[in-house]
Amino acid sequence: MNAQNVTDVKEKLGQQLLEKGLISVDQLDIAITDQKKNGRLLGEILVGLGFVSESVMRDALSQVLGIASVELASVVPDRVALDLIEKEIAQRYTIVPVSFDEQNMRLNVAMKNASDLMILDRVHALVGRKIELIPMVAGESEIKKAIDQFYGYELSVDGILHEIETGELDYKSLDATEDEYSQPLVRLVDAILADAVKREASDIHFEPEEGFLRLRYRIDGVLRQIRSLHKDYWSAIVVRLKVMCAMNIAETRIPQDGRLSLQVQGHRVDFRVSAQPTTHGENIVLRVLDRAKGIVPIDQLGIHEDTLNELKMMMARPEGIILVTGPTGSGKTTTLYSLLNYVKSEQVNIMTLEDPVEYPMDMIRQTSVNEVARMGFANGIRSMMRQDPDIILVGEIRDEDTADMAFRAAMTGHQVLSTLHTNSAIGTFPRLLDIGVLPDIMTGNIIGVISQRLIRLLCPHCKIEKEPSDIESKLLDIEVDSNKHKIYDADGCSHCDNTGYKGRVAIIEALRINTELDEQIAKRATLGELKTTAKQTGYMTLADDAVRCVLEGKTSITEVSRVIDLTQRLM
Repeated sequence: MNAQNVTDVKEKLGQQLLEKGLISVDQLDIAITDQKKNGRLLGEILVGLGFVSESVMRDALSQVLGIASVELASVVPDRVALDLIEKEIAQRYTIVPVSFDEQNMRLNVAMKNASDLMILDRVHALVGRKIELIPMVAGESEIKKAIDQFYGYELSVDGILHEIETGELDYKSLDATEDEYSQPLVRLVDAILADAVKREASDIHFEPEEGFLRLRYRIDGVLRQIRSLHKDYWSAIVVRLKVMCAMNIAETRIPQDGRLSLQVQGHRVDFRVSAQPTTHGENIVLRVLDRAKGIVPIDQLGIHEDTLNELKMMMARPEGIILVTGPTGSGKTTTLYSLLNYVKSEQVNIMTLEDPVEYPMDMIRQTSVNEVARMGFANGIRSMMRQDPDIILVGEIRDEDTADMAFRAAMTGHQVLSTLHTNSAIGTFPRLLDIGVLPDIMTGNIIGVISQRLIRLLCPHCKIEKEPSDIESKLLDIEVDSNKHKIYDADGCSHCDNTGYKGRVAIIEALRINTELDEQIAKRATLGELKTTAKQTGYMTLADDAVRCVLEGKTSITEVSRVIDLTQRLM
């Protein structure tokens, strides 16, 4: 970094701190004078003099340099990254490896001076030129503390368990902030969370039994037992989890909820935590909210082209209500965020009311429901309508008041998106009638209904071709002994943990409301009549979309039958 660049950074940093009112002109002059005498970095001097905190300086440097900052106190150490840079090198250059992306060969490194090209070049030579270094801004004391904590301790789940079995636990240090990595239970909890994120789990279950603790992950929608731990560890693990998400560690008789946020695998991951008293102790479940995977571009959801066009046609209507239906864990939130991401722009005011906000999005005003402050869904919609919105997202329509306000917003020139619990798109209308929405209100105000489920995809490395049986041929509506259609089944290999499946995709039925359907809704038509009219416009049911996925070789008929009822195709 040449002298001119150093001067530019110094000037921009000082100017930004002044503009934000974080330091005074006199304080900046003192720091600059000190810098001229000893040649130290301006930010280092300002922190040393006590004019600003290290975290404030870290964020300010990040903005000036255009380089991401990292709060090392909330980072879960990555054992693979630490193996790439030795402790001696980390101490010499005041750097610490944060995470390593094996797929893209990228190593995130926290640095005191993230613009120091000389240090970057030397580290690059040590780790290998094939690896791309991504510098991140961090405070000097944070880095030194992280080096002491991350190096020299066992970080793998197996290694930590061996350490626990051969050592003695100090339960008093579980909520200590100093040198917490010396306590193996602290590292065990972090290692489990990191392992779950790496395996792309959506939920982590800590389930105490009479004689042991069961650990299960929900991966691709299916619970999978990962480990069985000794019951003696559970009280310490509970304390650690409660400390991390600010729960009351003394209360064990009532359910508790909490949240925690960590830097895992190089990106921010949130966990929604629930503790439930059971006969053998508190059962704790963590919902993994990975921001990097929460907002997927609509074109990358794996939806069939015809269905995708239907969704885009729905979003093109400026007013009315779009409902997304399906059971818990069917990907409704991901679809809604993808739709919002598709239409967001500087010309549109989008507001959301959720319970709670799961994935923060830029350019969108997001609000969490707060029953204590009397901010329910109905009151929240009423308040948001005074904020001049173009598009409103309501987390869920649960009752008549919320439905009434949502439809009122749709009738007054707003586009409203929400979720509803029904088994199919057609089943939405009797459900709304049951809630208390009149047919006259529904008519002309529902843009469309999206019903969806998530099915597992066959592992491309081990899927095997099979001959469909007679009943399978009937369900798939293909000729028996026909070579025109190939179907596949799951096998299992190292790439998919011997499950035969890797990843999930949404199967969707998109029902766009036209004039004929509107008239039938107004007349309270039966489900059969609505379905007949819808099919005349090319409406595909969930079963139809699922069969398409089977015939395209994406999934198996066994997996599809697990999620939906294919026998309806025989009726």
